[in-house]
Amino acid sequence: MSPDRIAASRYRVDKFIVPQAAMADFSDAVLRTHEVLRRQPGFVRDFVLEQVSGPGEFNVVTFVEWANEHAIAGAVEAVRRFHLSAGIDGKALAERLGVQGDIGIYAARA
Repeated sequence: MSPDRIAASRYRVDKFIVPQAAMADFSDAVLRTHEVLRRQPGFVRDFVLEQVSGPGEFNVVTFVEWANEHAIAGAVEAVRRFHLSAGIDGKALAERLGVQGDIGIYAARA
């Protein structure tokens, strides 16, 4: 990977505390959303990770690499439209399922 690409890339990292009883419903919504993300311009790669060991409180982490910060805005809009058409209200879903999240956009350190 070239240094220019590394410098331009942006990484959305979402960390969640998901109660075990809510895992199936939450995972379904995440996977459907990532299907939309994978079709967006500027998408590079993604991972949906579930904790298998360790003391951390976050048991689901999603990671999406974007070619640059401009790609994120289009992806956010595409997900908004998808959620609207699918009847998914992310905040209401998280509240109903008891999911807590921490969301951020990151860049590689020089």
